[in-house]
Amino acid sequence: MALDQKPAPNDLSAYWMPFTANRFFKANPRMVVAAQDMHYTAADGRQVLDGTSGMWCSNAGHGRPRITAAIADMAGRLDYAPAFQIGHPSAFELANRVIALAPDNMAHVFFTNSGSEAVDTALKIALAYHRMKGEGTRSRLIGRERGYHGVGFGGISVGGIVNNRRFFGNALAGTDHLAHTHLPENAYSKGQPEHGAHLADELERLVTLHGAENIAALIVEPMAGSTGVLLPPKGYLQKLREITRKHGILLIFDEVITGFGRLGTAFAAQYFGVEPDMITCAKGLTNGVIPMGGVIVSAEIHDAFMKGPEHAIELFHGYTYSGNPVACAAGLATLDTYAEEGLLTRAADLADVWQNALHGLQGLPHVIDIRNLGLVGAVELAPIEGAPGKRAFDVFLRAFDAGILVRVTGDIIALSPPLIVSKEQIEELTGKLAEILKATD
Repeated sequence: MALDQKPAPNDLSAYWMPFTANRFFKANPRMVVAAQDMHYTAADGRQVLDGTSGMWCSNAGHGRPRITAAIADMAGRLDYAPAFQIGHPSAFELANRVIALAPDNMAHVFFTNSGSEAVDTALKIALAYHRMKGEGTRSRLIGRERGYHGVGFGGISVGGIVNNRRFFGNALAGTDHLAHTHLPENAYSKGQPEHGAHLADELERLVTLHGAENIAALIVEPMAGSTGVLLPPKGYLQKLREITRKHGILLIFDEVITGFGRLGTAFAAQYFGVEPDMITCAKGLTNGVIPMGGVIVSAEIHDAFMKGPEHAIELFHGYTYSGNPVACAAGLATLDTYAEEGLLTRAADLADVWQNALHGLQGLPHVIDIRNLGLVGAVELAPIEGAPGKRAFDVFLRAFDAGILVRVTGDIIALSPPLIVSKEQIEELTGKLAEILKATD
């Protein structure tokens, strides 16, 4: 385009879309223009049932009046406040509210602007914490195969999804990975699978290989979401906690997806009865309306930094928009909405209905596995030879045309409807998906 030319307002060429087949999309655009409760409105006026909470984030559904009003009020009253050396009341109030929901050992929140930033922040805090304790040799970070921890250099280094890593060089040195927990013998598990707790013992091998004195932290998703809903085997997370505590390694739970009610508890840590040292969160913190994330840390970690002259900065890290006033307003209104409607526990109430509806898809063409936990599930399809991911992508396209929104990762269809979903809408979502699968080549 010449310098003196400007694109038309509806020209699709200028926007480079994230995690999108850009050329295909711009030739076959799928646009939404409004959203309310459980539905998006497509550009052609059709109602599309949201089977994915947007992108795992709109836990309370869309267009919630309390959240909208809170954002408008704060934007008109305090649009921005400096994040460094200046505070505003809403940030402190939101931090207190988050801590009240978190596991008992959690005491402080460091606000970020996304899950990716929360992960990189948690990794930096882990490294700095060990230095504050005089254990600066603890610099190695451990993630897990098929783990997703955002797209920052720290997150893709500890993450284990190959396409998120292969184009960007070595990223952070000194990282290692546990095996993932997706075992063939656990196919069609209902809830947590029975087999695989032994996979946690791989951490002991890495300790032997690198030396505990060189390992700073292990980060895992308690339930791996973006890679296609991989569930932790019974006892697996408990063993990871035992091993990390034994060797002085920090345990970080990435709860960007599982935080705020996805499994029927405020955090997955409470669902599994495991207390990590840090929790990363985002998405459901503000119902996805305003970007915001956070790192929730134990008192022990926070207090290790509170030394030296009181006028001195304790942690040289942060963001211009940390604790942004409008984001905090959205967060507070979101937590109010969750509390008033009992949404943080609603997934537990719907879990059996969800499980039965999802596993009712077993036996349909190309379905090779179904798994579920809380109000999240996955339907795995056999790939087309020579064209991995195409079968599920075709399902995604036909689902949108049929009035339901699903997510795909590879040949896995991931489902995570807003926590306000009704039993009838669960039946509609899985019923339409069944008809699409029956017609899938």
